[in-house]
Amino acid sequence: MNAADRQERLFAWAVLLAVSVPTSAALDLTGLPASLLLGPMAAAVLVATLGAGRLAPIAVPPVWINLAQAVIGAMLGRTLDGSILRTAWQHLPLFALIVLATIALSTLLGWAMSKLRLLPGSTAIWGSSPGAASAMMLIAEAFGADARLVAFMQYLRVVFVAVTASLIARLWPHPGHAAAPAAPAWFAPVPPLALALTLALIGLAAWLGRRSRLPAGPMLLSMAAAALLHAVAGLPIVLPRPLLAASYALLGWRIGLWFTPAILRAAAHALLPVTGSIVVLIGFGMALAWLLHIALGIDPLTAYLATSPGGMDSVAIIAASSNVDLPFVTALQTLRFVLVLIFTPMIARAVAARLPGARPADRATPADPAPQAPAPPASP
Repeated sequence: MNAADRQERLFAWAVLLAVSVPTSAALDLTGLPASLLLGPMAAAVLVATLGAGRLAPIAVPPVWINLAQAVIGAMLGRTLDGSILRTAWQHLPLFALIVLATIALSTLLGWAMSKLRLLPGSTAIWGSSPGAASAMMLIAEAFGADARLVAFMQYLRVVFVAVTASLIARLWPHPGHAAAPAAPAWFAPVPPLALALTLALIGLAAWLGRRSRLPAGPMLLSMAAAALLHAVAGLPIVLPRPLLAASYALLGWRIGLWFTPAILRAAAHALLPVTGSIVVLIGFGMALAWLLHIALGIDPLTAYLATSPGGMDSVAIIAASSNVDLPFVTALQTLRFVLVLIFTPMIARAVAARLPGARPADRATPADPAPQAPAPPASP
């Protein structure tokens, strides 16, 4: 990269930061949960779309996404304890039924869009998967689908879910959870040793997660390690607010910067049906949340966040900003993520192979499912 390109990209980052700060502050004044995620996300969409042709294209480096996901994992891990694991185990059949029903509906919606030829080949099948966005993009490209359109469908769903969940958490009053938990002070003092150990855990989880190539590996490994060390060893997991805010911003930028003019032009003809399928999937999540409320007595907002169809990191940030049962949300979202990774590729390959005019790549398992380009970190 020459000096001129470097200066253009630094200017683009400066513009993104300059738009993100007031946008986040304005959303925060409204009391909207996860404003520190939604503000940077909205700013990134504006910069990626309206700034095209005047600003250099930018993307969040994978190493920073890995670290941000590891921070979110540590935040989730410190809330987990044996009681939520026992609850998840006792109601595992119901939880699995909820997740598999979501996968079935998303596959049906993708099949319908493919059958109507609204999107090429098996693209709609992979794009409709309710989670694991980056993993679905990689697998879809290996099977001949259009990875750009898969990315558009996945991240548009993440935006819709994040905005909808945040609005519901703000506007839906319910007994026992009327107020969001108070955020810690921006520069509250923290124990230096506990902070150092937490940062070491985050760094190690980010590195191991990246090396393992496990989808969302940094977040899952950090969550498991934090839960174990906090519950068993008594290690306090210290996450200062500036660290959380930076992680939220990085994840918001990663989502928003995907909406480039090229991707929007490629997806323009299918925008309405794709949006309609997302709305149907979100509505189905609300129905499943009501089922959880009736069957287990879970408060409606906790149930809704638990059944929201991705992404796991975004929903976790919103749940952490609301007065809900965060461990319950984490347990069901983690189960959804795991089952999506296990079943969606198999179902999508089987459905894609039966589409009219399916390409050979849709019918056979490739020798190396990963594309030659470096794999982006998974979005749960």
